[in-house]
Amino acid sequence: MNKISKVIYSIVLVAGCLVLPSSCKKDFLKEELITSRNTGDFETQDGLDGLVIGMYQGLKFHFNYEWAYTTTNYGADEFAVGGDRGMQMWNSYDANLNSLTAHVTDVWNNMYGNINSANIVIQNVPKFYSDNADKNTRLGEGHFMRAFDYFKLVKQYGGVPLKLIPSTTVEFEFQRNTAQEVYEQIISDFTAAYELLPTAPAQTGRITKWAAAHFLAKAYLFRASELYSEWNGATKQSDLENAVKYADLVINSGQHTLANNFREIWEYTKPDGPNETLKEIILAAQFSENTATQGRYGNQVHLYYPSVYQNLAGMQRDIPGDREFQRLRSTDYALDVFDRVNDSRFWKSFKTRYLSNRPAAAPKWEKAYAPTPALENQPKFAGGEESILYIVNDAGDARYTAESIKFRAPHMFVRYFAGQPENMLGGHGNYDPSRFVALSKFMDGSRINVASQFGMRDGILARLAETYLIAAEAYGRLGQYAQALTYINKVRDRAAYKEGEDRASYADGGVAYKNNTAANTAQFVSYSDKNTYYESNNIPVSTAATLSNMHINSVDEIFNKNNEFYTKVGATSNEQKFINFLLNERSRELIGELMRWEDLARTKTLVARATAFNEEAKPDPNKHYYRPIPQNFLDAIRKDGKPLTAAEKQAMQNPGW
Repeated sequence: MNKISKVIYSIVLVAGCLVLPSSCKKDFLKEELITSRNTGDFETQDGLDGLVIGMYQGLKFHFNYEWAYTTTNYGADEFAVGGDRGMQMWNSYDANLNSLTAHVTDVWNNMYGNINSANIVIQNVPKFYSDNADKNTRLGEGHFMRAFDYFKLVKQYGGVPLKLIPSTTVEFEFQRNTAQEVYEQIISDFTAAYELLPTAPAQTGRITKWAAAHFLAKAYLFRASELYSEWNGATKQSDLENAVKYADLVINSGQHTLANNFREIWEYTKPDGPNETLKEIILAAQFSENTATQGRYGNQVHLYYPSVYQNLAGMQRDIPGDREFQRLRSTDYALDVFDRVNDSRFWKSFKTRYLSNRPAAAPKWEKAYAPTPALENQPKFAGGEESILYIVNDAGDARYTAESIKFRAPHMFVRYFAGQPENMLGGHGNYDPSRFVALSKFMDGSRINVASQFGMRDGILARLAETYLIAAEAYGRLGQYAQALTYINKVRDRAAYKEGEDRASYADGGVAYKNNTAANTAQFVSYSDKNTYYESNNIPVSTAATLSNMHINSVDEIFNKNNEFYTKVGATSNEQKFINFLLNERSRELIGELMRWEDLARTKTLVARATAFNEEAKPDPNKHYYRPIPQNFLDAIRKDGKPLTAAEKQAMQNPGW
C-alpha cells in the first residue's frame, strides 16, 4: 500500500486468504485459512467476527520484523548498534534516515490498514450484528484497535490525518490533524472501549476492559508530557488525575497481579505455556506453533538482541542459544542503571554464561597459560562445561587484565580491565560490537530449527508493572510524591531477591528447547541455568533478602541519589530528578520492551540521554522528536484534485525533514 486511502478491506487478508477461527486451542487465534471474501461479508455477523480477528493479527506487526526495534529502541540510551549495522541510521539519525526510509512507511501503512478495519467494525457492528452478548465486545474491540493504532501513529509522527469512516473508493485528499486532535480521538476511542469491553476475556488473548484502561492511562500520561507543552496546559492536571484513575482501575481490578518473581515473565518454556498466561500480562500479541498461519515473519524480536557466540572455539549456533543477529548492543547505561548486587532484574534480563556445545572444537591450553604442564595442548573444557563468561564488573576492578584472562578456561569477556577509568561512551575491557552482555527477555527455544527466524512466543504489549509506573509518574508530576512511592515500591519490592533465593540461578526462553523435539535430543547445548552474579560482583555467596536495599522510604532518597545520572543528563530540579528517576526505573523494569524512544521523545529527554549514553546517536532537538511523514504518502495525495507542490509537501512534512 502506498497511500493511506487505498481500499483496504482488512488486515485479515493474509496472502490472499481470510483468517477465521477454528475450533482449535489457542482459542480464537489458532486459525484456519479459507478463501478470500469481499466487503459484503462485513455486513454479516460472521464476516465481522472474522474482520475483528484480522485486527488481532495486526498486533503481531509490532514484533514481526526490524521495525519492531528500529522505531522503538535505536537512537536512545539503552542500546546502541551491535555488529550488524544494517539499520544504523535509526540509531545515528544520519541522512539515511529520511522520509523514504522503509520502516517509516511500514509503520504508517500498517497502522492505517488496521484503522480501516476498525472503521468498518465501528460502522457495521451496530447495523448488522445481532443483539447478543458479543455485540458490545466487538464494538469495543473496534474502538480499542483504532485508538491503539492512532496512538502508535501520534507517538511516531505527531499529528496525522484522522480517518474515521471506512474507505470504499480510492481517496486522494487528506489534511493532517493536529496532535491535540489526534489525542482527543484516541482518548475518546479508548474510553468507548473501556465502557464496552468485558472484564474478563471470553477467549485467551482477547482485549478486556483492563487493557483499554491501561492504554487510556498511558495516553493521558503521554498527553500531559513535555513534548506537548505548547498546548497541553489546559488538560494537564486532569490528564494526570485520569492517568492515576485508570491505572488504579487496572491495579485494583482483581484480574491482574504482578508475577511473584520477575523471572517468571521471561522463563518461556513452550508455546502457550505457563508464562504466557500470567496475570501480570494485560495484552499480548498471540503467536503460536501453528506454522501454517505464522505469516511472512512470525515473532522475530528474539533475533535482534543476542551477541555472537557461534564462532568461538567450542561453540556452534543452536536453538536454545538463538540465532544472533547482534543488532542491539547494550550500552553502559543499560548495565549501570541497575544495582547489580540487589536488583534481581538485571540478572533475570541479561545472559552472561554459555556452555560448550561443540567440544570437538574446544580451544586448547597454550603452554604459557596451562594450569599444569600436563594440560598443555589439551582442551580447555568439555561438552556441557562452562565455555563463555561475561563479567559485568565496574571500573576500578583490579582483578582482570588482557593477559590474566588467558589463564581462565572459558572465553572471558570482561567489561573493565584493571586500571581503565569509567567511560560511558567508549570502549573498555574486551567487549566489542559483537561481544556484549545481551538482553535475553525474548529468547525463543521453541523454533523448529537452528536457522529459523520464526519465533512462537507471544509478544507482550502491556503488563501490570508498567501500569504501576504510569500511576507513579502521574502522581509525581502532580507533586504527590508520597503516593508515587507506593507504586514505585510495588515494582521495586518485587525486583528484590527473596530470602533463600539462589542469585546465581538463571533462566530465559531458550529453556523451551527442553520441550522442543527439534532441539532436546542434542548431546550438548549452549544453554546455561547459571549467571556470573558472584564473580561479576566479587562478593561471597549469600541467600539473604535484598528488600531493604531496594525499597525507597522517602522521596528525598530519590532526589539525593548519586547513582541515577542526574548530572550527566542535566537534571537539577526535584521535578527533573523525579522524571529521570522514573525513566531509569522504566529501564530497570521494561528495558528492551519496544517503547524507549517514545518515552524519551514524549519527555523531551531524548537528546540529553541519547548523547550522554549512546556514542553514535546525534538527535537534533529541532527535528528528531518525530519521524518524517512518508514521502510516498505526500507524493500520492492531492489538493483540489492536483498533486501537492513541493512547498505544500514541505508544509505537511514534520519540521526539519
